[in-house]
This record gives sequence, C-alpha cells and structure tokens, in this order.
Amino acid sequence: MIRAELVLESGILRHCRISGHAGAGPKGSDIVCAAVTVLARTAFKVLSGRKDIKIQGGNPERGEFWMEIISLDTEAEAFMAGVGAFLKEGLDSVSNEYPEFCTVNVSRGEK
Repeated sequence: MIRAELVLESGILRHCRISGHAGAGPKGSDIVCAAVTVLARTAFKVLSGRKDIKIQGGNPERGEFWMEIISLDTEAEAFMAGVGAFLKEGLDSVSNEYPEFCTVNVSRGEK
C-alpha cells in the first residue's frame, strides 16, 4: 500500500511524504507505483528549478519519497499553489482509481 501525506497551509503545499509499495503488479511493472512516482518526481523537479522556492527532499530508499518547502518568495505562492493542486489532484486520481493500493491524506493548516 502506498501512503501519500500532503501538508497544505492556506492552499500552499508545504510538505509531502510518500511511502510504501502498491503491490498492484510485478516490481518494475506496477502501474500504481509508476503513476505516483512520476507525479512526485515531476513536482519536485519543477520546484527545484525555481530560484524563488527553496526545497529539500529525496528518496532515501526504494518506496520512500519526501519533500519539504523551506521558503518561498511571495511572488512564488501562486505557482506553489498550482503545483500543490496538481500533485493533490493527481494523487487523488490514482487513489480513487486504485483505493486498495494507494491512500492520500491531506492536512490543512494556516500560516
């Protein structure tokens, strides 16, 4: 089972942690793992390329991924909200289609 946890503050992604294996197919051919991996890595790569967003994260071992927003300029907040919405919608879509293999938990906070 893949467990995705997102923390949003005022609609802005602040933290993401994804752990586990879906078990929906053979290693290397699991469509659920592939979908979640592509969503998480793409979000991280897009955010890492911005000078106005400081982010840290990685995948310390197979089946583990995390990223945390350290800081962002005010001008980057709308972009950050868009990336967070993209990631949440994508993960929710995978979870809705494959609920036995993926769950998503969203915590909401305020600045």
